[in-house]
Amino acid sequence: MHRLGFVVFPGFQVMSLSVLTVFEVTNIHLGTPAYAITLLSEKGGPMRSSAGFSVETEAFGDATFDTVVFGAGTEIEPSSPGLVALVQHSMETARRIAAPCTGAFVLADAGVLKGRRVTTHWYFARDLQNRFPDLKVEEDRIYLIDGPVWTSAGMTAGIDLALAMVEKDHGQDVARAVARKLVVYHRRAGGQSQFSTLLELDPKSDRIQSALSHARRNLRNTLSVEELADAARLSPRQFSRAFRAETGQSPAKAVEHLRVEAARVMMEEGRHSMDVIAREAGFADRERMRRAFLRVLGQPPQTVRRNARAMA
Repeated sequence: MHRLGFVVFPGFQVMSLSVLTVFEVTNIHLGTPAYAITLLSEKGGPMRSSAGFSVETEAFGDATFDTVVFGAGTEIEPSSPGLVALVQHSMETARRIAAPCTGAFVLADAGVLKGRRVTTHWYFARDLQNRFPDLKVEEDRIYLIDGPVWTSAGMTAGIDLALAMVEKDHGQDVARAVARKLVVYHRRAGGQSQFSTLLELDPKSDRIQSALSHARRNLRNTLSVEELADAARLSPRQFSRAFRAETGQSPAKAVEHLRVEAARVMMEEGRHSMDVIAREAGFADRERMRRAFLRVLGQPPQTVRRNARAMA
């Protein structure tokens, strides 16, 4: 049985507990207690969350675990000496330690991240790098693994991290089945960007959102202004004017960003050739895809695929 300790502290954010559901559902799927989960806090007993309710915990003590996961909070607070000591102890005794979201600050306070590649929620990434310049913070990553240290972006990215752990422990088929039961993607690659083109465009009206959703679902189409305007139920002239006013971009530029994003995900998954990816993302050929990648990402598709393979 794999012993897993999950560490909480006063004011922890309850969303960080979502990673535990991955291990719970793994136990259900396997029909055996593959993971034994223990909630830990410095002194034990009830621990109050930022939402106002408490969970029951055990004190740190001398117990050892295969995996220790450090919870996250909505604010960055100094780590207590006891928490720092637990990180350092776990680094010596556990097979791996993990820190979704702002939990990376706890590991950094304990000095176990020096020289390592780490990630955290994009909102806190610059602060983490500034406070700990000896870290290699990669703010545009879903999760990262550097030796025994696992870090992830926002709290929901902790689910991707947990699924990756299950895949490491029990294989891809089990992780895929768990993801299906949780109704989540199996699984976003660790190197995948935290950012989404649709989120960055942030259209205000339902009509422009409908046009973008249509584009994302039909990337192999030409996606002319006329086609997008029809999806938005506007005339081409009204659509072009409204689209630029709401997103600050032309429809053509937004479509190019959607195509690059889709192609990048396929490259990171590593299942298709460059020719297939170019066709599926709507670029028609590899050369057009290469030029679009250089405009949007500043690097060619071959570099994106090579980096994804290196991280895998």
